[in-house]
Amino acid sequence: MGQPIGQGGRVGGDRPGPVVLGIDARRPCDAATRLAFAAARRRGVVLHAVHAWRPPASALRALPFGVPEEDRGAWEDQEEQLLADALRPWRTVYPDVAVYPDVRLQSPQVALVHASETAGLVVVGCSGTSPGEAFRHLLRHARCPVTVVPEPAPPGPGDRDRAGTRPRPGVTGRAT
Repeated sequence: MGQPIGQGGRVGGDRPGPVVLGIDARRPCDAATRLAFAAARRRGVVLHAVHAWRPPASALRALPFGVPEEDRGAWEDQEEQLLADALRPWRTVYPDVAVYPDVRLQSPQVALVHASETAGLVVVGCSGTSPGEAFRHLLRHARCPVTVVPEPAPPGPGDRDRAGTRPRPGVTGRAT
């Protein structure tokens, strides 16, 4: 599992409140998701999974005066399904963790800073070598501790398959 590369936000120990997982449902970071589920279990709190999204850029260009409600609703339904699909294997591994899936039509920065106001911890994944501007914004403005977890690099041609990257039936779900 990737080790946290950065922590920020207001520090204050194990503050009560949910563990917020900032998750891109299209490209979820398994290491961050594992850490967030394990932290929620250890603290005995709800996992608040926040997936922020925007309407397709092509739709915004084609509809300069706003998006019809039925289109926005259909896109939101699709985003909710993507989030449910991304969380499903983890919910199986951590059946004792209550999950609040939250799909927001906002930027990730705004959605996560808002969610941090009542959270005990925010966990986000990072696919690059350093956090981008969105993460730096979150680290500066979060109202609780923030942990940024790097996604391990995919195995190379000579590497063995990384056991435990995705939850599998029979895996205990213990944090490693």
